[in-house]
Amino acid sequence: MSLILGIESSCDETAAALVTSDRRILAHRLAGQEAAHRPFGGVVPEIAARAHVEILPSLIEEVLAEAEIGLDAVDAVAATAGPGLIGGVMVGLVTAKGLALAAGKPLVAVNHLEGHALSPMLSDPDLAFPYLLLLVSGGHCQLLFVEGVGRYRRLATTIDDAAGEAFDKSAKLLGLGFPGGPAVERAAAEGDPHAVPLPRPLLGSAEPHFSFAGLKSAVLRASETGRYSAADIAASFQQAVVDCLVDRTRRAIEAAPGATALVVAGGVAANQAIRDALTKLAGGHGLPFAAPPLWLCTDNAAMIAWAGALRLDAGLVDGLDAPARARWPLDPTAEKARGAGVKA
Repeated sequence: MSLILGIESSCDETAAALVTSDRRILAHRLAGQEAAHRPFGGVVPEIAARAHVEILPSLIEEVLAEAEIGLDAVDAVAATAGPGLIGGVMVGLVTAKGLALAAGKPLVAVNHLEGHALSPMLSDPDLAFPYLLLLVSGGHCQLLFVEGVGRYRRLATTIDDAAGEAFDKSAKLLGLGFPGGPAVERAAAEGDPHAVPLPRPLLGSAEPHFSFAGLKSAVLRASETGRYSAADIAASFQQAVVDCLVDRTRRAIEAAPGATALVVAGGVAANQAIRDALTKLAGGHGLPFAAPPLWLCTDNAAMIAWAGALRLDAGLVDGLDAPARARWPLDPTAEKARGAGVKA
């Protein structure tokens, strides 16, 4: 059994955790920055990076104290090395390098997306490779065939906005507050999902990818008419996203047989309407459905420590020259999607 100290700082969540390779979370701390970013309606990279510098050392001290161990007791130090806001990524990775060097421990530079991709296995010991993963977050929307640790085959990606980005920007357009995903979900609970005629980009298309930019623009146009309540627009928007995710995931199930389960992960996976729809989709295709508990869906250090444990066990460790990366695809061999930019 190995014990890993994990560090996460890729966006606006600062986190540290101690996790064992037999799935025990010995300690976990997370500090959000919502109050600092709320006046701007979104994350300000410079503010986020400064907050990581100020908060991270105390969080690491707290998790070690809670577990009643010293740094010498850990088997490796794992940290998010990308993708993400480069300033924040650098804070966490440089901190991990310093700790690893001081304690003479291996460094594991973790892809943040791999942390999300493997997080369902932390809470579900029955989940086995290979599984089909819908990874939905603020910056990414992908379908991946997860064949093993470090082995990912991308089946689809977004050609413009990610689903989480569409949630956040729609919330801002509707004046629902920050963070946008939970705000839209709360408003949607009070609205009619069929009240506003919104598009379903690429629905039914043979092309495997996602697109949400047009849907976001349609939300703006609907809000400008003054004919609909914010709750009805939020509910209709959420339903449109659900329909698109289900349609694209159904296509992936049919195009890539052999998966042991349908899995969803990432911050948007905390949305209950999306989880319910995917559960139904999986059942209709005879697949088990798996998702992390809600607190493991959003950015956290437990998933980074867990990914670090799996990589350490596989002999995948990194040198102190491991770079911080703003962009870092899980499947670098995947063909670029039509019209896609750097997020593909």
